[in-house]
Amino acid sequence: MVDRVPPFALVLGGVASVQFGAALARTMFDDLGPSGTSLLRVFFAALVLMAVWRPDPRRYSWDALRYALAFGVTLGLMNLTFYLGLDRLDLGVAVTVEFVGPLAVAVFGSRRRLDLMWAALAAIGIVLLANPGGAESIDTLGVVFVLIAGACWAAYILIAQRAGRVFPGSEGVAMAMVVATLVPLVPGIADAGATLLEPKWLALGCAVGVLSSAIPYSLETEALRRIPAHVFGVLMSMEPAVAALAGFVVLGQDLGLRELVAIGLVVAASAGVSIATPPEA
Repeated sequence: MVDRVPPFALVLGGVASVQFGAALARTMFDDLGPSGTSLLRVFFAALVLMAVWRPDPRRYSWDALRYALAFGVTLGLMNLTFYLGLDRLDLGVAVTVEFVGPLAVAVFGSRRRLDLMWAALAAIGIVLLANPGGAESIDTLGVVFVLIAGACWAAYILIAQRAGRVFPGSEGVAMAMVVATLVPLVPGIADAGATLLEPKWLALGCAVGVLSSAIPYSLETEALRRIPAHVFGVLMSMEPAVAALAGFVVLGQDLGLRELVAIGLVVAASAGVSIATPPEA
């Protein structure tokens, strides 16, 4: 049945699932804190991926398992620091700043001068968004947390390329997600305590894990089988805009003109880099 869905709809469906999952996670912060919410998200994502792929670590050498270990630590830090930043920033703002990570990977991996222009455009957008010294400047610590998440996203991309050559299917991702659960374990328990075990929060945590990991990963994997990577990149560049929409619909976060223009600049920069990338890349 998925075969009948256009690939662009699959990608946008995955993007919407991730961002509305993040918006749902944000509603849990008052009771569980960002660390507790992060713990539930990665825990249930690990359960789903392990149930689907059933990897056996004994089949792999230590050299191969080191990729899964590094992959997992990166995933765990990326999720935890993003949620810590999201606790202080609007969703659309947080995703826009975090998007600098994959954009930097694309730009630094290119030798085209045009990509430097796209990087400059994104930098203007981020500065406009931060509004340093202005009356409505955004939370500095929140930006730092999200920038760390963006750096982890960049590292995730680079590690995933190598891990994909070592592990079949998504076995590496499944094992990495188990490792990722260990990253927010201590701060998550310290943040939420026994509240983590209440049925309401377990159900919501499961929903966040499915929305933020299982559904988008499945949709995006299917889309990548049918469209070139550079087209996929253009569609993924809509993430900050969809995040702003999810923040407005679910959380009532209304962004001003300055924030919307800044988000538009980052989206344009990401789309520009993706369009200029050769199909074989």
